[in-house]
Amino acid sequence: MITLSPPQLTISAEEYRQRRQRFLAQLGQGTAILRSAPQAVMHNDVEYTFRQDSNFYYLTGFNEPNTVAVLTTQHTEHQFILFVQPKDRTQEMWTGYRVGPEAAVTQFGADAAYPISELDSQLPQYCEKADRLYYHLGLDEPFNDCILKLWRRLLAQYPRRGMGPLALEDPNPILARLRLTKSPAELALLRRAADIAAQAHNQAREVAHPGVYEYQVQAEMEATFRREGAMGPAYPSIVAAGPNACILHYTENSRRLMPDDLLLIDAGCALDYYNSDITRTFPAAGRFTPPQQAIYEAVLAAQEAAIAAVRPGITLVDIHTTALRVLVSGLVDLGLLVGNVDDLVGETEEAKQAYRPYFMHRTSHWLGLDVHDAGPYRTPSGEPVALEPGYVFTVEPGLYIGPDTEPREGQPAIADHWRGIGVRIEDDVLVTETGCEVLTAAVPKSVMAMER
Repeated sequence: MITLSPPQLTISAEEYRQRRQRFLAQLGQGTAILRSAPQAVMHNDVEYTFRQDSNFYYLTGFNEPNTVAVLTTQHTEHQFILFVQPKDRTQEMWTGYRVGPEAAVTQFGADAAYPISELDSQLPQYCEKADRLYYHLGLDEPFNDCILKLWRRLLAQYPRRGMGPLALEDPNPILARLRLTKSPAELALLRRAADIAAQAHNQAREVAHPGVYEYQVQAEMEATFRREGAMGPAYPSIVAAGPNACILHYTENSRRLMPDDLLLIDAGCALDYYNSDITRTFPAAGRFTPPQQAIYEAVLAAQEAAIAAVRPGITLVDIHTTALRVLVSGLVDLGLLVGNVDDLVGETEEAKQAYRPYFMHRTSHWLGLDVHDAGPYRTPSGEPVALEPGYVFTVEPGLYIGPDTEPREGQPAIADHWRGIGVRIEDDVLVTETGCEVLTAAVPKSVMAMER
């Protein structure tokens, strides 16, 4: 039975305009040139579903390939200019409707819009008075060459004209800082993406049992994503049973669940390109074995301690250290590590990274338009970025003891009953004025909730 989904959330034209104004304020007398994402080919002449470049989308909301956006304060009439694919009835019959130059002005707020074929002739007028060009040298080498040739031509004209861009600078650091704080509209999309993914994870616990294949669980979850209005998975879904859970980015999803397996599911959805990212781990047969439960409880304690530490002013380094101390303490209690917790966490020469065979990744990453979202982790002086209200990130400690994991020198041998256990628990967290909001709290994670 198909039920009606809530109305689709979106970012307003006014919010896109405000984003461009904030961006322009950072450019000084420069001109920024942004290229859309390419249309990627899956095989031969079959294309992937188009996915717009996140920075391009953040500033424009324009969701077509073969497009260029220009933002400048150095033109008498135009600050926001789009170069787009022209309307073409024959092409649109095959590949879908195009916005075209006229609607790029009326619908997307461009001050001027041109067919992409006019880029070479029209672009110089928006660059010749700028003191620098902001452009990210991406993977599109022909377009990189186009911008570099334009820049060299303007540099050659500088002595005669007395003006022009003397520098080429990457705009991505500016955009990363702007994207770090989420607006109310962005938070509404992130909350809805979290709610949809939560439904899918809760459904997965109902359908996953011994005899089912990983891909069948994946199919159930991704059907929920689409049924509830998401664009689809935010990233390749990880449905990892037994020892597969010890592969951090496992995506084969082909194993049949066995009675003694833990099942680690790391899956989220994308809604208007805003993403959720959730991981839960539970026993396929409904009951943890004692070693599985011991590892699970250590990870859960670390994750809960890290979330409890979230508040404005602390850093992701603080959160990672909080989780790491609890994990290391748990590993010492279980006999998988020996040594003083302070020394092990402090990575003294004697105990340097002894925990790394079991916990080899950081605890958090920014979340938003990208799953690993834009945003600096350190200031220009090298200090960790302090959290502020409106920042969104993951908290995802884990422990992984693979069949072939080897302890560091001087640490205990790994008993067989620990091998093949991989546990990760991940939630999406919003920093608030007084602490935090767990956006993915609708997915339970207690030992009792994970059993049946």
